[in-house]
Amino acid sequence: MNVMTGSEAAGDDRAALRPEDPVDESATARATVDPHGIVTGWSEGAQRLLGYPSAEVIGRLAAPLLAGEPPFEALRSLHTLPRWNGAATLLHSDGHHLTVNLLAHRREPHSEDDGGREWLLVSPLAQPSSPLQDDALLRWAFTQSPATSALYDTGLRLRLANADMERVIGLPEAAMQGLRVSEIVVDSEGDRTEQCMRRALETGEQQHLQQVLRLAGHASESIWSTSLTPVKDAGGTVRGVLLSAHNVTEEHLARQRLALLNEASIRIGSTLDLARTAQELADVAIPHLADFVTVDLLPAIEGGDDPASSPPSPVMLRRVAYQSVLEGCPEVVVERGTVAAYPDESTAARCLSTGRPLIENVTAPAMDHVATQAPDRAERMRRYGFHSVLAVPMRARGITLGVATFSRHRRPEPFERDDLLLGEEITARAAVCIDNARRYDRERRTSLTLQSSLLPQRLPPQAAVDVASRYLPTSAQAGVGGDWFDVIPLSGARVALVVGDVVGHGIQASAAMGRLRTAVRTLADVDLPPDELLTHLDDLVIHLSAEAETTADTVGDIGATCLYAVYDPVSRRCTLARAGHPVPAVATPDGAVEFPDIPAGPPLGLGGLPFEATEIELPEGSLLALYTDGLVEDRGRDIDEGLDALREVLARPAASLETTCDTVIQTLLPDRPADDVALLIARTRALDAAHVATWDVPADPAAVAETRKNTRRQLAAWGLDEAAFVTELVVSELVTNAIRYGSAPIQLRLIRDRNLICEVSDASSTAPHLRRARTFDEGGRGLLLVAQLTQGWGTRQTNDGKTIWAEQTLPTA
Repeated sequence: MNVMTGSEAAGDDRAALRPEDPVDESATARATVDPHGIVTGWSEGAQRLLGYPSAEVIGRLAAPLLAGEPPFEALRSLHTLPRWNGAATLLHSDGHHLTVNLLAHRREPHSEDDGGREWLLVSPLAQPSSPLQDDALLRWAFTQSPATSALYDTGLRLRLANADMERVIGLPEAAMQGLRVSEIVVDSEGDRTEQCMRRALETGEQQHLQQVLRLAGHASESIWSTSLTPVKDAGGTVRGVLLSAHNVTEEHLARQRLALLNEASIRIGSTLDLARTAQELADVAIPHLADFVTVDLLPAIEGGDDPASSPPSPVMLRRVAYQSVLEGCPEVVVERGTVAAYPDESTAARCLSTGRPLIENVTAPAMDHVATQAPDRAERMRRYGFHSVLAVPMRARGITLGVATFSRHRRPEPFERDDLLLGEEITARAAVCIDNARRYDRERRTSLTLQSSLLPQRLPPQAAVDVASRYLPTSAQAGVGGDWFDVIPLSGARVALVVGDVVGHGIQASAAMGRLRTAVRTLADVDLPPDELLTHLDDLVIHLSAEAETTADTVGDIGATCLYAVYDPVSRRCTLARAGHPVPAVATPDGAVEFPDIPAGPPLGLGGLPFEATEIELPEGSLLALYTDGLVEDRGRDIDEGLDALREVLARPAASLETTCDTVIQTLLPDRPADDVALLIARTRALDAAHVATWDVPADPAAVAETRKNTRRQLAAWGLDEAAFVTELVVSELVTNAIRYGSAPIQLRLIRDRNLICEVSDASSTAPHLRRARTFDEGGRGLLLVAQLTQGWGTRQTNDGKTIWAEQTLPTA
């Protein structure tokens, strides 16, 4: 404690002290008293003041030594007092009394070894009746003081304080006179202020600082803007420092709220993920608004449905997000994803029932009621000291989504009206973003369902190739795309492999994809060559775009790319054409991987430019990989890097095509793709002479009988005698038509696959048509008979003419 005598202060020299005169620190008496009133320290100034040497004082009770009048009897229990000041009479060892001003501060220990609480007792020097002789300086000082003000001399001792300073500090001017700022404001801010005061004295320039202070009698901290102005006389000599302070707590809080609103507008809704948006709300509110935040949604929201207008009782809520000022959110009662029941009396239920935000202070009766409903929750609330709760309903577009609950347990001040408005604002923003995510999820699920129904559910069995496929939808941000693939069995044991990509995302892209896939299947049934098929498909896209332009609800132009390949297992030749689509990869059994040079062709929907087909021969067991651009193209990767990675994967041996597909996806797409991806990998097969028989047929009707004999012998060799009757009839009809209406050369081919295929080719491009013969017609019944006896028949155009085929089911063993 610092004790400065009043008698020494009353001397003439002290009364004539000028501001620039230094203070004689030897006139200061210091004593340290522990919480039990025992003297633990005694300075030389105290010995001169009271006459007791330190050896006689240390270890004794302070009250009997100081004697005199109250308040010294109170020293026996001073450790229970936060602060005391006033006039007191001290007893000198020679028996006379000294009247001084006394100020007592309690100092909290800095550590466990600090020795406990201590009292700092200060008796300032009694000030003369006129501390400043220069009336002009007094006039200048308070003329320049706009608010809470105090005048300090060049020794940094307080000389004058206005009434507002007395109100703020809670001490009269007489109790503060002669004290430094660090002795009035006993924390680090006092030392910081003194440093700025010295700088003002040295430079003669005004200093500014902002301080966070916890003043006596105030439960919470306040923000102060302090100006330290050098006070100069008429000659320009610095005679003191004027301290002017303004309480800017409200302005500071207002700026904090605006900053929080700005941060919320930036951080909340960064994605269309519902759970992440809710977590962003919880993260933003910590720690500037609350100490603990929870976001609970009605369960129907996550399913994309609109909830009921009034929630049932008790309210069922799913915990979607939470955040705490305590690291790791210790001991959370309701975990993420858990659905919990909230009784009608709970804060969340009442907030939802009224549709308005509410503030509740946690009282003892309220805590007892919570304990009866949820003992675990009440126990944690008591342990962490929750004292104020703010609940805000989450509503968007007239729909109640859930409730956001903000709680305080570290910050001592309860929620106020301004906090409620701030909570409403950031919750409203989050609610709109959550509703957007909910609506997007619903549309995305609809698009995925539509697209899934339009893609092949099961690839058809056929002998030409073994196939494996993958389809990966896009990330939630991009939406469902229009990529597709297909495997289409063709006549003559051939197969068509298709991969396409419709530009855009969403339901419209999925619908356009479905229409194109259907069109490709229809055109494939006509057995068009790949380049001609793409030409017809291009016309269709142009018509669809024109139709979309006349409809207000659609986007407009439809763009797409496509790759169409036909593989013949008999000749092992593959014919390919593409419309703006990436080239396929071909991996041969020797491990070589190439990207064949296939003319790109324009994307579908542009029109005016022809498509070109390329024919390549594939060894048996080759891999043909068809894919969309999302597999090899990425924002952070060049397309050549993607193609090289695909080449490397296809060159590796794999146990199965499924394994190859998985390896391709894992290597090229370690993360969820930004664009949807379709991948189709086929391993080619070959039908050898044991499965194919071919005969050249002379253009002579007498050759029909020979073709029937050849057919019968081949069926016997294949063990298909039961199919001989129908097959001979089909062969006889098709060969007769070719001889009668076609052109040489004529060829008959039988293919034993899963079914038995009979093909007759000739050089004429005229195709027969099925018709119903009249009663007296001599012909016209042959193709009708073929159609009745076989599983299917058809005609396909070739480079040299046409081929008529018929397919029949093999008899079961």
